Amino acid sequence: MSTAYSLRRRLLFWLLVSTAVIGTLALFDTYREAVQTANIVSDRVLAGSALAIAERVVVAEDGALEVDIPYVALEMLTSAAQDRVFYRVDGPPGQFITGYQALPVIGQVSGGTASFADSLFRGEPIRVATLERSASTGIRSVPFVVTVAETTIARRQLARAILFRSALRLVFMIAGAALIVWIAVTYSLRPLYRLGDAIAERSPDDLHPIEQSVPSEVQPLVDTVNSFMVRLESALDALRNFTGNASHQLRTPLAIIRTQLALSARASTLDEAQATALKGDQAVAHAERILAQLLLMAKIDAAVSNEALATDRIDLTALAQDITGEHIPAAAEAGIDLGFEGDGPAHIRAEPLLIGELLRNLIGNALAYAGRGAEVTVRIAGDAAATRLEVEDNGPGIPEKKLAAVRQRFSRGSDGGAPGAGLGLPIVEEIAALFDASLALGPGTLGKGLKATVTFRGPA
Repeated sequence: MSTAYSLRRRLLFWLLVSTAVIGTLALFDTYREAVQTANIVSDRVLAGSALAIAERVVVAEDGALEVDIPYVALEMLTSAAQDRVFYRVDGPPGQFITGYQALPVIGQVSGGTASFADSLFRGEPIRVATLERSASTGIRSVPFVVTVAETTIARRQLARAILFRSALRLVFMIAGAALIVWIAVTYSLRPLYRLGDAIAERSPDDLHPIEQSVPSEVQPLVDTVNSFMVRLESALDALRNFTGNASHQLRTPLAIIRTQLALSARASTLDEAQATALKGDQAVAHAERILAQLLLMAKIDAAVSNEALATDRIDLTALAQDITGEHIPAAAEAGIDLGFEGDGPAHIRAEPLLIGELLRNLIGNALAYAGRGAEVTVRIAGDAAATRLEVEDNGPGIPEKKLAAVRQRFSRGSDGGAPGAGLGLPIVEEIAALFDASLALGPGTLGKGLKATVTFRGPA
């Protein structure tokens, strides 16, 4: 037995997992963007400080470079994070002017724009800005380099703050989405709960289709359940019909059997006992025929409820010849001339066993009611549009006013004492209907007897 699971929890699980994965990737990207943003903002201040210092570099009377450090330029770099600021100014190559001589000078770029790089100073990570300029004496220009650096505490704090706020928003978003999904799934499952309640409130005998409003995604399931309930109702109806018919039709043969057994027990001679035993045996045979027909009717009812009845391409001529041959001994015993007419194959598309039962019932009815000395003919005829199976006899036939009644179950066309339960022709008609064929009843040749015609239309 499969284990039940919660659809709500499963949806929430996949939502949280997918959101967490996407959120983690988004946080990585957010952190990268935060670092870039912090660098851009801080680098502009760092470049401004380097430019302010470069503006204060002048050439002294002896040709040497002098600089008056504007400490306001360094104060621009101070922050609540207490970053430390370093600087140095270098003259022509190899000439140190002022500042922190150990401060690394990297990434010199000519053209008057500052270049930036990350480095280490005194064991701490720093951000370095290097600016190359020239001081003019009126006769010549003296190049110099200004380097300004600061620790990266403020930058890291800014990146972390941006990352923290993004993560906090993501957590609230996931929590809100989970709450929305929980409410939405609960609301969306209400039609299923109502469907379950509607089915639970039904009695076992109520197999009518479910008419509950459900989402379109669930409608195929409801349609499947309705289809199953229709088939189940058909099967239960067939079972009820079978049990009711069996109890009704077998009551008389069973009563006869019990009566004959009681008479045989009181018989004074062997001949009387044998006579009663023979009548009991005939009653048993009659009960067997009734039971066989009832089982066949149940099989037909099941076939009607089965939407996918298997069919094969069969030769009706060959099948009719074989079944006619099966009945020749019984026809000879009844004093009836049984014959067959038909040339060449006649193919139809049907289920061979059911068509065989159709033929047996038609021939069996003819032999039972035609009477001694009659002729019964099984005939296959037809054309490209239809194939006809005919069973004709020249017996007493059926009165025209009873032709409609004999098509109903347990209705007999003659009260002449022939064995039967009135199921032969209804069986024939119901089997024919399974394969889009029709049964016609009418008088035989010259208006005598009965001719039963089953017409199969269309190509095989």
